[in-house]
Order: sequence, then C-alpha cells, then structure tokens
Amino acid sequence: MIRRSLTIVLAAATLSAPAAAAPIRGQTLMPGVVYSRQLEFTLHGPVVLNVAQTPRPTGLYGVHALLSNGAVAGTQQLTQMEKSISARTTVVGVDGDLFNTRWGTPSNILMRGGVLATATSGTRSAAGFDAGGTLHVDKVALSGTWKGTGQNRPLSLNQPPPKGASTTLYTPAWGATTPGETGVTELILSPFPAAVPNTALNAPAVQVAQTGSQPIPPNGAVLVSRGTQAKILATEAPVGTTVTIRLILTPPWSTIVDAVGGGPVLVRNGKTVFRSNETFSTAQLLQRTARAAVGQTSDGRLLLVSVDGGRPGYSNGMTSFELALAMRELGAVNACALGTGAAASLAFDGKLLSRPSGNVEAGIADALVVTYDGVYAPQLPTTTLPTGKAVALAYKVVRPSTVTATVTAPNGTTTTIDSGSRAPGTYTLSFTPNAGGHWTFNVAATDDLGRSTSASRTFTTGP
Repeated sequence: MIRRSLTIVLAAATLSAPAAAAPIRGQTLMPGVVYSRQLEFTLHGPVVLNVAQTPRPTGLYGVHALLSNGAVAGTQQLTQMEKSISARTTVVGVDGDLFNTRWGTPSNILMRGGVLATATSGTRSAAGFDAGGTLHVDKVALSGTWKGTGQNRPLSLNQPPPKGASTTLYTPAWGATTPGETGVTELILSPFPAAVPNTALNAPAVQVAQTGSQPIPPNGAVLVSRGTQAKILATEAPVGTTVTIRLILTPPWSTIVDAVGGGPVLVRNGKTVFRSNETFSTAQLLQRTARAAVGQTSDGRLLLVSVDGGRPGYSNGMTSFELALAMRELGAVNACALGTGAAASLAFDGKLLSRPSGNVEAGIADALVVTYDGVYAPQLPTTTLPTGKAVALAYKVVRPSTVTATVTAPNGTTTTIDSGSRAPGTYTLSFTPNAGGHWTFNVAATDDLGRSTSASRTFTTGP
C-alpha cells in the first residue's frame, strides 16, 4: 500500500483525529498476520515503513522476548534468532532494545516468562506484556540487593563490569561464564531459584573464587564483587551461608510475563507523546534514521513497525516524534519505540522484511516476536504458473497433528493430496494442475492439544 502525504498534514490530522484501528491491508504472512510496506512522500524525502499487524497475542498467538544466541551478552541478527525457534513455531519479530556495543547487552529491562534477564535504573520506557496480551509501556527501575550475615547490599543484574566498587549478580541468562575480571571475589550460589522479581530468592553459598571467567552453574548464579565490595562479600557471605537476593521493580510489573527495553514512549492512551522526559539525547530523538516500535490498537492487535532509514532517495528515516505520529495513524493507542539505526529490523520466520541501513543486516541484543502455533503454509508464487507442470506446495506443523491437505480446482472440485498423523516439521507436496484458472491450497490440522487450525494459499495457472 502506498500513501503520499506531507509531514505537516500528517501531524495536523493525527493530533486532531481519534486513533483509527482499521486492519492493515497487505500480504498475509501467516493466519491472522498481515505485512504491509508503506511509502510516504514527506517534505524531507521518502520514508518507507514496514508494518506487521498481528492478532492479540493470546491462545495460538504469543508475544515473547528473545535474546541473541540465547544469552544476555553478545549480538545476533534478527533473522538468525527467528530461525533458532522456527522449528517449533512460526514467528514474526522486530528488533528490541538499544544495547552496549562492546558487550552486546540490552540497555534496559528484559523479561522472559516472568523471569528477569536484565534490568536497570528505569530512566527509559520498556514494553511489557501481561498474560492477556496487553501492552504496558512504563519506565521500570530495578532495586537489587543481596544479604548474607550483614545488611542489604546493592547489586546489579547481568550487566557489564562497571568501574569502582560494585556487585553484580550473573544468572545463566548472562551466558556460560562471568566476565573475565581481576581483583574480584566471586561467590557461587547453587541451587539458585529463577530470577523472579519482587520476591526473596534464597540460595546457599557453595564456593568462593577469584579467577574471573567463572562458570555459571545451569541451576545457579554467581555474585561478583569489585573493589571494597569484594572484601564485604567474602566477609558477610562465607561458604555455607544462605544468601538472600531481592530484585525489586518499580512499578512492580507483577502481571508482566515478557518485556523488552526501549523508549521513548510514543503513544499513551491514544495520544502522541512529544516530550517523554526520558534519558535520550536531542540527537537521538531528532535525527532522521531507521527506527522500530511496537504498538497496540484499541481492540488488542499488535503493530510491529520498522522504518527504513539511511538511504537517501529510498527512505530517509524518521525522527522519534514522526514515528509517534505514524504509530498513532496506524491505530496504536499505546506504543513504545525500540532500537534505532542499523539495528532497526523486521523479519518473518528468518526472512528479512525491512531493508538494512548498511550493506548487511546488523546484529542486535534482543528482539520482540509474535509466534503462531497453528498450521502454516508458505506463500505461493503470484505469477501465473503453467498448466500441466507440477507446483511445489508445503505446510508446517509445530506439534504432533492430524493433517488434511486439499487442492480446490477452478471448477470447485476438491482433491485430497495429503492426510494422516504428522510429527512436527515441514512437509513438501507436489501437485500438477490440469486446467487453467485460480486454485486454492488448504491445510487443516488438529494438534495433540485438540486445537484445530487451517491455512490457505492461492495460485493461478494458465497457458
């Protein structure tokens, strides 16, 4: 879909009109999920938006935070992150938080399944989702403490080593080992409970080390103290002590299941936010560049948006406020910005939909993805195919399922081309059309949980 508008007109219309929630028209990526590439001609040049609209993420649909390579430290391309889970679900996603370019660690909070992987001081907004699939955009601050035989002492969670006296808790979410540091005291806690916020996490101290690059037990954690805190840790938490960790969030976010950091807030309660009072520089907000965002419409649908940028003549990108206006025009009643610049990206099942600012897709620290656990059929060619020549058809199931695949001819007759019990996987079929016209490929599946889904694709044949 192509839209031609001036930025000034867009701003005036958006600020005066209520947020619309009209469905996006475009390519169906998977059942219920539509992708549209939209072009705007503005006073500052062309801008391309990549928009994926999904149903409310409940039932067969879910919304999840992903970590690059499955760990806090390091980066990975969004397409590779999606491929790592595509065997067990079908996925569309957008890049997540800004990140530390040296360590590849998210700048803000990241929560998966109610368990914290990272969290910081809460000076920037984050996008969190509750079990009902509702988006919450808040500035969430972590107040972390540890306590041995003495008083509560401050700590950070899965952060790069800071300068000066400090203590950091490293859980398995960080990676295989703690950072390579010298002059530290490392206290191994095992077993250590899942890092659920706002509760007391008790664990026995089983070993003390000072070597750096300490292996993190799969069911444990490591407290690393530096400077004067190193001596305090050794004194107040000797081996055999029960150490209590508290990871307190403000606001509590007690209902949030998955979250990624980001910011600034773009839309709140249907109104665009011009001044968010978050810790971003003027250049970060006003530069026209590639940007990404997540929003939710009044009826619960999600909008995953990536704005192409850094390509004069194709797409110049947007400022933060221009992105806020665009999100509201798309129907978002709440929206949060995500990563910007080269990191901004949108992908479907391991295939990039947006256009990178550089020559290749950049690595990112984390991502926000919407998954679908029903049967999926890949897109078929949109060109007219020759009659009498075999057409390759395919479908994917992600749970054990009973499947029936059919093809409906132009005259309405239906032929079953595959049926039976199928293990999770992708199945390729071959069908030879015997007449010209419009054909429909349909797959119906019932999985081992009793959930029935279907997927359809069309193709056209002719001389």
